[in-house]
Amino acid sequence: MNNVIRKFAFFAEFAVFILLALLLSVINMVNFAMASDDADFITQRIAEDKGMFGADRDRTPSDMQQFDQNKNFRPGGKKFGGLESMGPDSPEMSSSIRYFTYAFDNSGNAQKIVFKMSAVTENEAQEWAKGLLGKTVGWTNVNYRYRVYEIDGMTYVTVIDQGRELLPSYRILIISIAGGAAMLILSMIILLIAGKQIFKPIEEADRRQKKFISNVEHDFRLPLTVINANTELIEKRDGPSENTNIINRQVRKMTAIVKDMSSFSVLGEEKLSISRINISDIMMRAIDSRSAEFEENNIAISVDIEPEILIEGDGEAFKKAFEELAENTLKYSVSQAGFRLVRQKNRITLTLENDCELPSGQVDQVFDRFTTLKNSKGKNSIGLGLSYVKQIITAHNGRVSAKVVDGKFILNIYL
Repeated sequence: MNNVIRKFAFFAEFAVFILLALLLSVINMVNFAMASDDADFITQRIAEDKGMFGADRDRTPSDMQQFDQNKNFRPGGKKFGGLESMGPDSPEMSSSIRYFTYAFDNSGNAQKIVFKMSAVTENEAQEWAKGLLGKTVGWTNVNYRYRVYEIDGMTYVTVIDQGRELLPSYRILIISIAGGAAMLILSMIILLIAGKQIFKPIEEADRRQKKFISNVEHDFRLPLTVINANTELIEKRDGPSENTNIINRQVRKMTAIVKDMSSFSVLGEEKLSISRINISDIMMRAIDSRSAEFEENNIAISVDIEPEILIEGDGEAFKKAFEELAENTLKYSVSQAGFRLVRQKNRITLTLENDCELPSGQVDQVFDRFTTLKNSKGKNSIGLGLSYVKQIITAHNGRVSAKVVDGKFILNIYL
């Protein structure tokens, strides 16, 4: 049950991670996109002013009068965050913008238009601008936005420093990552605590169910043993008869059911005794133990088992699982069955194939507990065999699948 709780917490945490990552990614992408858009708006304004920004170019008295009449804003100017006072035409931004502009003629000769930056010298800025020729708009040296444009046959290159403007965006990014990680850890703790409470009634019901079945199994074994022993005494004294044969058949059926119930008592148990085991030998012994029954039921079997396939696993669990596979094959085979165990690169594949009367629509039910399907031999079962097999294979990090193709049941196990 603890394994179920952990799986529940893992998948729930995975869903939280996906949603949180998506939300924070969208927030940060939009944030940086808005910062890029703001920077592009400023470089566009500089381009419109022929490489200069607002107050940096000489204005005529009429320009200044028009500037004041518009309250320092151009008609149709962009509102930054809904606040016009923060736009590129505000006096504060005009005086604080950090940028340079160089113009180049067709021969590559440079002319300084504006230089307002402390991070580089004028010569470095000129070489920087020259290296951006042939481009259009983008980021350079992480925090600098540039624009390349043509005016009167000259190529202008403007670079603005957006480090101060991008700092809040980077802070939001760092807070998003740190906060997201903290939320994931917190949600995992909450899920583990909540999972125990959610699954507590189920765990209790599962415990009671196992206890009940264990008691029933114990109570059945003693009378079956007594019946079997007394039947043998009657046969020794009076010889076998139709009545004793009937009793023996019913005792065998009941013994098989008790055996299935016994396997249920270990279903879901997580404690495995891991060691180096030879699953080739274990599989071969499981087949050999049923070889006489296959022959009695006129089932032709083919065996292709690669020798000495060694893995780390629980030998007793695999022995039980492979015996269940052989028993299941015996039940459902009509006339032929095949077993194939091979190692392919880093994967081990066990394939069981037999003709059957199982409709393809029922194949998804074969691994369900207590699901009994019609079998060719009419043998009684409580439907735990393949459920146990899947449990053991999954506990060893393997995978099980089944399908029906053209009247053949094919079961694949990958380890």
